[in-house]
Amino acid sequence: MVTQNTKLMNHEETIMPTYTVTSANLALTTDQETAIAAAITRSHHENTGAPAYFAQVIFSTIENGKHYIGGKAYRSPHLFVNGLIRAGRSTSAKLGLITDIATKVQSIAGIAAEDIWVYIQDIPATQMVEFGRVLPEPGAEEAWRAAMSAQKLQDLKAIGAV
Repeated sequence: MVTQNTKLMNHEETIMPTYTVTSANLALTTDQETAIAAAITRSHHENTGAPAYFAQVIFSTIENGKHYIGGKAYRSPHLFVNGLIRAGRSTSAKLGLITDIATKVQSIAGIAAEDIWVYIQDIPATQMVEFGRVLPEPGAEEAWRAAMSAQKLQDLKAIGAV
């Protein structure tokens, strides 16, 4: 018997979820960034059932002295993880995702758990363009992917993403 959750696990998140990791008052090493990207990708896969190769992670840094809390400059190191995922995940899946990401990122970055902030935002498929096209509704992903250019598919295969 196929349940709604099974349908979501198999079809709902076959887009490229995007996670942006922003550091404030903290310089991550390349090794830490690599480990954080892998941890977020694993967490996304384990909590949503989506293939790991759909996740992408982008890093950015806030210039020292440009982070404010309560209108006052805040100097403690912080990491912010903002994830954009296709709408349709259960509350428990998203709770598992954010807590798992927070725990893994905190361990890798070596800063206090209170200094890791994680946000997940749901976006309807019709409000996203990836690989130059509006995303398909759930269940139409294979036809959408088949319409990718041979060059783009080759690029993705070359990095081991598909």
